[in-house]
Amino acid sequence: MEGITLQVDESDTHLSVQIRPAELQSKLDIKSLHNILRDSEFADFYISDDATLTLLSNLQKSIKSESDEPVMERVGERRQNSVKCKLEDGKLSATMTITKGYGAPALTVQSLIADAKNSKIVRGLSSKRVYALHETFQVAKSGETVSAIIAKGLPAKTGRSSKLQPLVQNALERILRPQTANHGRVDMRNLGDIICVKVGSELLRRLPPSNGRAGYTVTGEIIKPKAGEWLTLHPGDGTAISEKDENLLIAEISGMPKFKDQKMWVDDTYICKGVNVGTGNVNYNGAVLVNGDITEKMEIIATGDVTVNGFVESATIHAGGDIIITEGAMGKVNDAGTQYSTVLRAKGSIHIQHGQGLDIKCDGGVTIGRQLAFSKVVCRKEMYVGPVDKPNGNLFACSIFSQNRVQAGTFGAVSGSNLTIDFSEGFNTLLARKDSLDELVRQIRQNCSRHQDRMKIIHSKFIPDDLRGKVNAAQEMFDNENQLMQWLEQKAVELAANKDDYQQSIMIMANKRIYPGVVVKLNNRTWRAEREFSKANVSFHGHQWNCEPVTT
Repeated sequence: MEGITLQVDESDTHLSVQIRPAELQSKLDIKSLHNILRDSEFADFYISDDATLTLLSNLQKSIKSESDEPVMERVGERRQNSVKCKLEDGKLSATMTITKGYGAPALTVQSLIADAKNSKIVRGLSSKRVYALHETFQVAKSGETVSAIIAKGLPAKTGRSSKLQPLVQNALERILRPQTANHGRVDMRNLGDIICVKVGSELLRRLPPSNGRAGYTVTGEIIKPKAGEWLTLHPGDGTAISEKDENLLIAEISGMPKFKDQKMWVDDTYICKGVNVGTGNVNYNGAVLVNGDITEKMEIIATGDVTVNGFVESATIHAGGDIIITEGAMGKVNDAGTQYSTVLRAKGSIHIQHGQGLDIKCDGGVTIGRQLAFSKVVCRKEMYVGPVDKPNGNLFACSIFSQNRVQAGTFGAVSGSNLTIDFSEGFNTLLARKDSLDELVRQIRQNCSRHQDRMKIIHSKFIPDDLRGKVNAAQEMFDNENQLMQWLEQKAVELAANKDDYQQSIMIMANKRIYPGVVVKLNNRTWRAEREFSKANVSFHGHQWNCEPVTT
């Protein structure tokens, strides 16, 4: 536009506008001046609104005074890009922040990497991250700021704590892992010797903790790791720490070893060749090992494991640990199917090679070697009929009350005899706990809301010095109540998640087939096999039971 000259100073930094009033051909306002600057070679300069207003004000004064002197004002400048690197998280990461300048020369990825190295960022620098930040910078407008993490260090890894390694197997573990015969084959009948240790036998070794892994910062400093902690070795009943090795636990008495929940102990073991009328019932404070049969109407009550290396017929066994029957168990059932002559009760798990007419109840899981029929089972953990790695046994004419999945080869029989698998008990227990906790949370939440309103009223009033202590005590009680409410709310969330997990985990898995007459229940949700199914899983999702074939 005639009468207007744009020029920069010798440093090529500051932009000035010179206006000659006599040469202007039209009225000049702020909008037209900005258009002139935008269409010029200095369009990317920083323009000061205050300076342009001052320039136009001086122009108006010059026009009114009819002066021919040019009006000149510095209205803009070239501003360089700003690149800063900040170390964070104890120098474990570095963030680069770029403020895009006005009329500044273009930045390159190489220059950004050089800036990072100048900031002593020498390790963990990612060229991909710098490139992505540069791409973002390219499309940013002048004056905008972009930032991203461009380097990451490696935190030191704390060493693994010492580990307890049992040197002997639990009896149930040995039973469930048949012995290897010649040429690597597994002999399903050879279940190994029942383990009984002698005094001085090595039971448990405490492995040393690891030293951990060193880390480094983005500036190249090495972060020393913290070594793992030594677990305290607590000798259980019948065990002692070896005098020669503080990391070794040995047997102090002869008996049956047991390792559970990171604890090792030895049960004093009563060993007999059978339990019958001649020997009488057995009531023993420890483990019981029967190398023979248990005959009709006999009883065994033990605080530890009960292992029967034989057959059980119409007998009663109560164990404070596991019950292991290496052969079979047989009992009679009344016509109503409510009374069984063979009763097995265990605080742990129960293993039977095959069974019929049994009343089984345990806090752990149930494993059946081959077949179970005309029995009642109540268990909390998984139930397997057949080898644990691939159950292929038969389960029919039973009532199963489980809180976890049930796996077998065949469910039901060709005859269509009823087989009921009910998962309701565990679910109802969770629901009852959840409802009770939800009601408690509701009451405490109401109390907290009421107390919060009262505390606000108290704090809004003038509090004399002699009452300040009581107010502080009331505030502390309110804070504790609020913390309790938050803790209970978290527990309520966990219980709701447990309820969902329970519904996802319950199922029956048939590795061969499911015959008609099989019924699966979760309260009023029932699935009934109306026809024969080949290999399939019956699971609960979408608030209903679904039978899905298994093709693999």
